[in-house]
Amino acid sequence: MNQELIKKANELRSRGFTTGEIADELNVSKDTARWLTLQSTGKKMGESVEKAPVDFAINWESLGGSSARLRYVSAAMADMALKHGTADVVVGIAVSGVPFATMMADVMDVESGLETSIAVFHPIKHRKGEDAAGAISSNFASVNGKRVVIVDDVITSGRTIKEVINVLKDQGAIPTAVTVLIDKKGISQVSDVPVESLIQVSRLG
Repeated sequence: MNQELIKKANELRSRGFTTGEIADELNVSKDTARWLTLQSTGKKMGESVEKAPVDFAINWESLGGSSARLRYVSAAMADMALKHGTADVVVGIAVSGVPFATMMADVMDVESGLETSIAVFHPIKHRKGEDAAGAISSNFASVNGKRVVIVDDVITSGRTIKEVINVLKDQGAIPTAVTVLIDKKGISQVSDVPVESLIQVSRLG
């Protein structure tokens, strides 16, 4: 962890971001985001009382700032998803999974010749209140009885992926695959649903 990440985390907190949203924005685990926001930017490295969680910070700003690059990457992710068959709906996990899901649905339309819809999942880590739960947005496609592909930018622990799979199954959907840009955990499947990652990060030693 470095002072720049601590500064960014505290800036996001001051703007009202939840811990889960900070984790997504910085592409770190929720535990890491919580640790970052508890640090003082005035401290020197190594002065923190609590040890930083073991994690990798992922910065894909050069990708997220270009629609052309997003389209190329989304096409590769769509290709991986289609290995597991066609899908009726692509479900993007808010916020970072939605741009990939939107472009993937467009690519999959062309590749499969079938119309592919978009749905958006709001994970519990973005919601407030004791009774908060992850939910499919009612403003997009229905998932009931549909074959769905789940899309996110980064897998850190796999908890959010498991959460969305459970919600989708409860709503009568049939999850066929999970596709992600980066897998930090090394997961090949979650709840019997195959996981395809464009990049897998491995820790050596």
